[in-house]
Amino acid sequence: MPWFVKTETIQAAPAAARPHLAAHRAWVAELRARGIRISSGYLVDGEGRPGGGGLLLLEATDHASAEALIRQDPMLRSGCVTWSLHGWISAVGDLDLV
Repeated sequence: MPWFVKTETIQAAPAAARPHLAAHRAWVAELRARGIRISSGYLVDGEGRPGGGGLLLLEATDHASAEALIRQDPMLRSGCVTWSLHGWISAVGDLDLV
């Protein structure tokens, strides 16, 4: 099954985004419990400090299915982030993201 990558940049102040981030984490955990292969995290700089946005990897049957699922993400629904979704084709290596 194809993989997709969602990138996002937080547009809201940290305090305003915090409750939506908690809901996002619960949403990802619930999807994983349902057997959906998904992994989410945040980007950091060379010193390990967050603030660069987020990255989510998702396995889905096609782009439309991936986008439909991503549009349920509490961070997107809150309007706290700008985002993009791209298909990803692995050319070298392998990831085990279960």
